[in-house]
Amino acid sequence: MLFRLPTVSSFNIMDMLIETIDILVVAALIYKLFVWIKGTRAVQLIKGLAVLLVATTVSNWLGLYTINWVLKNIQGMLIVAIPVVFQPELRRALERLGRGRFFARPIVFLGEEDAARIVGDIVRAVMVMAKNKTGALIVIERETGVNDYIETGVKLDSMISGEFLINIFVPNSPLHDGAVIIRGDRVAAAGCFLPLSENPDLTQELGTRHRAAMGITEISDAIAIVASEETGIVSVAREGSLTRYLDERMLREVLEESLTQKTMHQPSFLNWRS
Repeated sequence: MLFRLPTVSSFNIMDMLIETIDILVVAALIYKLFVWIKGTRAVQLIKGLAVLLVATTVSNWLGLYTINWVLKNIQGMLIVAIPVVFQPELRRALERLGRGRFFARPIVFLGEEDAARIVGDIVRAVMVMAKNKTGALIVIERETGVNDYIETGVKLDSMISGEFLINIFVPNSPLHDGAVIIRGDRVAAAGCFLPLSENPDLTQELGTRHRAAMGITEISDAIAIVASEETGIVSVAREGSLTRYLDERMLREVLEESLTQKTMHQPSFLNWRS
């Protein structure tokens, strides 16, 4: 009897297609999860869980039964503790899912000319406010969305200009006592309330604006610029760390580097906007 090779028709192409789609969807969800938690406290918590799992495995392998028993009971407690610890992140994720924005990345792609103009306007406004000792807090959104905090302020959707930014922070004006959030080439909102950093290592001389700048950069990859009302010192917060005493050249370099990195990203199927 002759041996017959299987033909293409003998394979269930539909099942293969479904399995491929299934794998792609799971991969997209995992990728989005990593993007979502990047730059937040969830990263440190996940590292702690990983250490706990490794310690449990090692203790079992070495025959350290008492330690292994303790670690396994801690893992059981984490089933209840994790939802409590991650409550803010889970709430925001469910809200985004309900609004159809879970896959949305609010990044706006800027051309080189637009980026240069925006940097020039921001630097000029910040330096004028620093010279006049006008308190200001400007947040530049990058890849991690900060829409939750945009919603706490007054939505503007206005073109960026140095004069406009200066007028927002004029003392006793309606929007001066909050943060301005910039999205792409637009001022998305003003008078926004930001989370304060709980970092115990911050010095007492740093006020609410600096702590708010640190707080927003601890939970996102945004950049926050602060002009001190008391000293006129310009500071920039990135990734939960604060750099102070910036002059005009240093501030320009920081913003150009950040906006250039942002424009290097290319759109993908995950960049859907609602």
